[in-house]
Amino acid sequence: MNHIKTLDTLQPDTRIKNPLGQRVVSAVDIPSDARKVWKVVGDFGDFPAFIPALESCEVTGSGVGSVRKKFFKDGNIVIEQLNSRDDQALYMTWSLIYTTLPISNLWAAMTVTTQSDDHCVATWSIVGELSAEWPDSPEAFQTFLQGFADDAMNNVRQLFCQTHVLQFS
Repeated sequence: MNHIKTLDTLQPDTRIKNPLGQRVVSAVDIPSDARKVWKVVGDFGDFPAFIPALESCEVTGSGVGSVRKKFFKDGNIVIEQLNSRDDQALYMTWSLIYTTLPISNLWAAMTVTTQSDDHCVATWSIVGELSAEWPDSPEAFQTFLQGFADDAMNNVRQLFCQTHVLQFS
């Protein structure tokens, strides 16, 4: 039987879906105003500021629906779309569209919450699924995601701790 689809039988579909997996959370206390921290972690196009493994990042569009292409120093590429963003509530979410890494699906969120005038918590949450090409166990995948997020968020804290020390020296 012929399985050729015709225009009237095609239905909307998408490859982007919410991933199934264990959530990875990395949160850091930062001795700074939440809005100052948001200017760093909330800049969808400037993740190289706190992820040294990134060579560069290009953003197409602006606001929700914009797409970023992250170029890693090791040659890997990640393309993600901004799903939601609120600069008053200090959060954004994004989803993976394409990657050369052995990851099949990924969703992430970045938030900053105020603790006091000069103290906040920045949190990166990630839910990901490994691809069939992932070379290790699912536990190793979770460990990889956690380590990547922890390293990045510790870099954010370090950026503000250095600034905090310099201001009072």
